[in-house]
Amino acid sequence: MPNVTIDKAGGIQFCEAGHQSSGVPVICLHGIGGNHTSFSDQMLGLEQRRVIAWNMPGYYGSEMLAKMCFATLAASITTMMDKLGIASAHIVGQSIGGMIAQEIAIRTPERVTSLGLIATTPAFGGRDDSFKDAFIAARLGPLDDGMTMKALAHSAIPAIIGPAASPKMCASAIDAMAGINEAAFRQVISCLVTFNRRDDQHLIHHPCCLIAGSHDTNSPARVMTKMADGLPNATMHIIDQAGHLVNSEAPAAVNALLTSFFERVGNSTDG
Repeated sequence: MPNVTIDKAGGIQFCEAGHQSSGVPVICLHGIGGNHTSFSDQMLGLEQRRVIAWNMPGYYGSEMLAKMCFATLAASITTMMDKLGIASAHIVGQSIGGMIAQEIAIRTPERVTSLGLIATTPAFGGRDDSFKDAFIAARLGPLDDGMTMKALAHSAIPAIIGPAASPKMCASAIDAMAGINEAAFRQVISCLVTFNRRDDQHLIHHPCCLIAGSHDTNSPARVMTKMADGLPNATMHIIDQAGHLVNSEAPAAVNALLTSFFERVGNSTDG
């Protein structure tokens, strides 16, 4: 991967690639089981732009937050942007990263040029607690019983990817999740289940590119399609045979969609 650096700003460790002065930067936000490597294919495939992939607070060198909520997560991004001199960016988020992206767009709309929302939803779970309870039990129950993050990763990752995912991609995702600090993982899970911007989608006026995997059961394509219908300025795409880690499972397709989207946003802005 060309021109790659690892750095830290505002307590956040991040990986950066691409060209420093080529258009609006792209900031990538990974899911609960990932890290900056979750966007390695985007950092390579979108290299004509400045691409920054963060490590969530508490993950892989980023400082933990004393209190984690979506407000403090969003503030972590804008603080990092301030330290890097970035006024506005294309924010691309997968899973909880997409939720954080929505939070930033609602709280500080001027910091967002566009949103790339990948395998994410406008709220966690359904309108009752059944999904939340099952999710917490599946993610934290094994840890409570003494399972390691490495063992949990070997169990969880294969269950959320689609049939076309390569063994190499699966192994990379397992490695990323296996190395997460357990305390930070628990903190993020507790935060994730509180997300609810279902009634605030009308506040997101930015251009949005939504990307779902046809085999994703965590953020189903039907839910994301309904989400796209509720956003004022959104396009919706479904990647066949992909699961929840769609940008890693089908990087060529996702990179093509994002490249085209960024170009349209740029042309619209220039016009």
